[in-house]
Amino acid sequence: MFTTRPTLQGTFGMVSSTHWLASQSAMAVLERGGNAYDAAVAGAFVLHVVEPHLNGPAGEVPILLAPAGGEVRVLCGQGVAPAGATVAHYRGLGLDLVPGTGPLAAAVPGAFDAWMVLLRDHGTLAPADVLEYAIGYAEHGHAPVERVGETVETVRELFETEWTSSAEVYLPDGEPPRPGALFRNPALAATWKRLLDETAGAGDRIAQIEAARAVWRGGFIAEALVRQANRPTLDTSGERHTGTLTAADLAGWSATYEAPATYDWNGWTLCKAGPWSQGPVLLQQLALLPGTLPPYGSAEYVHLLIEGCKLAMADREAWYGDAAEVPLADLLSDAYNAERRGLVGDAASFELRPGSPGGRTPRLGTHARGAAVAASGPAPGAGEPTVAKSPLSPVPGEPEVAADGTTRGDTCHLDVVDRWGNMVAATPSGGWLQSNPVVPELGFPLGTRLQMTWLEEGLPNSLTPGRRPRTTLTPTIALRDGVPVLAFGTPGGDQQDQWQLHFFLAVALRGRVRGGLDLQGAIDAPNWHNDSFPGSFHPRGSRPGSVTVEARTDPALVDGLRRRGHDVTVGDAWSEGRLCAVARDPGTGVLSAAANPRGMQGYAVGR
Repeated sequence: MFTTRPTLQGTFGMVSSTHWLASQSAMAVLERGGNAYDAAVAGAFVLHVVEPHLNGPAGEVPILLAPAGGEVRVLCGQGVAPAGATVAHYRGLGLDLVPGTGPLAAAVPGAFDAWMVLLRDHGTLAPADVLEYAIGYAEHGHAPVERVGETVETVRELFETEWTSSAEVYLPDGEPPRPGALFRNPALAATWKRLLDETAGAGDRIAQIEAARAVWRGGFIAEALVRQANRPTLDTSGERHTGTLTAADLAGWSATYEAPATYDWNGWTLCKAGPWSQGPVLLQQLALLPGTLPPYGSAEYVHLLIEGCKLAMADREAWYGDAAEVPLADLLSDAYNAERRGLVGDAASFELRPGSPGGRTPRLGTHARGAAVAASGPAPGAGEPTVAKSPLSPVPGEPEVAADGTTRGDTCHLDVVDRWGNMVAATPSGGWLQSNPVVPELGFPLGTRLQMTWLEEGLPNSLTPGRRPRTTLTPTIALRDGVPVLAFGTPGGDQQDQWQLHFFLAVALRGRVRGGLDLQGAIDAPNWHNDSFPGSFHPRGSRPGSVTVEARTDPALVDGLRRRGHDVTVGDAWSEGRLCAVARDPGTGVLSAAANPRGMQGYAVGR
């Protein structure tokens, strides 16, 4: 089939990410002898510089890693709610939802520590070696993609009148960054250079990494983050609030390892982060599939996937979170999914139908039960979307700002596989330039992940001190016959495990190219998503019965979905998904990679 680009193949190393500068920086690390983990860390810090509207150092990142010959592990870079972040505190401020912006929405920052832990335990290089690329682009400049300037323009008034520290970075000379002109972030470059200066004499590379972690958690960086959290800041509530983050919160949290959640399907094993993320939604969608699938790409096939997604997302709302025990074994069991499969009929469902795993009673919060909005309107709960669009478009767009100051941020993704067979998939997000004011001493903002929690006690995802907000970030590693062969992921908030399922099934069910997996063909295939469940991002709405498809979709498929009762919106031709993927054939050692053409900035590189 026609593809926008070839699926790359080689034997030395492959990188795929949502920005070409991050991909090539990671490849440069492989070329100098670093491994996949060194490369991933370098690429991640470049993403902070070149996609600041999509992620930042004070955001979060789940990382899946598959060391050559070792077990797949999850490295959790999702920080917890601070000790003072209680439901009672937020309710006492007159809030019924956590604001979508500002310091009240800030969890303990997780991304920096996670990348340092990965470098310490699995990399081979020192912090200076992996940070030099990000420092170079921040200090000497890079030519920004269009989306950076477009995002800044949407928040220009907010920056000029309220978040003035952000205006100093992103409105130099009163104008936003523009393509073709070098854009610099000297404050960020100075932060990393000071960090390296303070840790250079600590000893060997492990000691330097530990010293850098200490600076982040208790040194000048921690002090600046806490100062920022205590500055009254205008947020989406329309009021100025201070946050709850303290020095003790920063000092007491570290990135941690855990076993992945897994599901076996047709000789594949899919590995995801646990139900503190939405990762098991992908596993549940696979578990809900019947033994024999309708023809790939048919209306019956797409209908089946949409309805299965609705059931899995309803279970996400009722059961996933870090504030209560999650019955994941029951949610993935054959008996439970056989029963749930029986709910999928010939017509589209407009209901939120969580199940009762092990006979338990599902728990839905008051807001979730009333989150539905008019099906003809925009998708206000779409969260971390994918392509910039008019605010009037029913198709979710890249970071937007509504008249009330509501902002939405997107995400990045990065996959690497090296010649030794080490593999990593990571989805960095949060700490967007439009999420919080830039910390003036540091050059980057706090995150807003607490907006994904509920201000109602007793729910799996209730705001709870010391517990992680349920994140939408969800990278994937897939094994074939027990051996890691594929790492992939995408930005896109609630859409991530929809687009990833469609990609994975396209890889698993369709033909091969050049003797390997058709990664680019699966990425390029027309994609779709639905919003029939409470969104994860402020203001947490839903569009029951909705389906958004790309204009490239076969009109007969669209007609077939409408006959089944789906409320179909036809979006732009290339508007659904920003997938990245790398793969390794364990029999031949051949590596491959592909990247999404949507948005015109994701690239795979390798040789």
